[in-house]
Amino acid sequence: MGKLYFKKFSKEEKIEHLEPRKETIKFLLDYSKALNVIEYGEMKFETLLN
Repeated sequence: MGKLYFKKFSKEEKIEHLEPRKETIKFLLDYSKALNVIEYGEMKFETLLN
């Protein structure tokens, strides 16, 4: 999963503006769509729907 977030740069390259890759955004959106949180009283139950 670490491969999704960072790209290694050489020491000579300056990192001026970081932007997430398309794969990272897709992964996070798919995860948030599949996450279901049910509240019952004071308890919360989290389930993944895939």
